[in-house]
Amino acid sequence: MAVVLRVVLLSGVLFDRLKAILGPVGLAPWEYDVLSAIRRAGNPSGVTPKELCRSAQLTSGAMTHRIDRLVARGLVRRQAGRADRRSVGVLLTARGRALVDRVIGDRMRDAIACLTPLRKKELAELTRLLRIVSRGIGED
Repeated sequence: MAVVLRVVLLSGVLFDRLKAILGPVGLAPWEYDVLSAIRRAGNPSGVTPKELCRSAQLTSGAMTHRIDRLVARGLVRRQAGRADRRSVGVLLTARGRALVDRVIGDRMRDAIACLTPLRKKELAELTRLLRIVSRGIGED
């Protein structure tokens, strides 16, 4: 239980730190997750909703709802595929790109700061162990 309780505690602390970074720019953590996934993909045709579902581990219905809300805020747009108009890409708008670019550096600096107590070897070992636990509960 000591391990599970420590993971739960860390999860809460890390989530609070994320909210503190995103709050001043008016982003919710779920919005940042979707926007940063699209940004990381770097695909000029956009990311498909199916790819976003896989990335966020959400159902298609939940992702559709999230995309709809981001479209309404003017942060993303949908674009029909060129080869197959039934396929849809989700792209960042200029406003969405500016917003995610504004906080991504702070987010990365905070993540690095949280891990600085670990030496490189310890970080690699922690990553390996967490991956094993994730697979064991069907999350990797």
